[in-house]
Amino acid sequence: MILGRVIGNIVSVVKDEKYNGIKLLVVQEMDIGGNYEKKYHISADLIGVGIDEIVMVVNGTPARSSEETKDKGLDSIIVAKIEVLIFKDRVVELH
Repeated sequence: MILGRVIGNIVSVVKDEKYNGIKLLVVQEMDIGGNYEKKYHISADLIGVGIDEIVMVVNGTPARSSEETKDKGLDSIIVAKIEVLIFKDRVVELH
């Protein structure tokens, strides 16, 4: 699982029919301290998040195991919106 911030969205005028209705977002990875990494993911949004929100992303086989993603060939999905991160008994500021 990956912690990240939604930094953009993907707009597509032509795509495979099986992806109709799936919103794709660009997520930048963050470390556990809230610092940005130089890794990015194009992730399917299954929960309705927006730009600048902190999210949890799963990649690979787990991304294809839900009813919504089965047989769609997705490699990355957003599965949670993170409100607060507590690590080693302290609240980590996510900005």
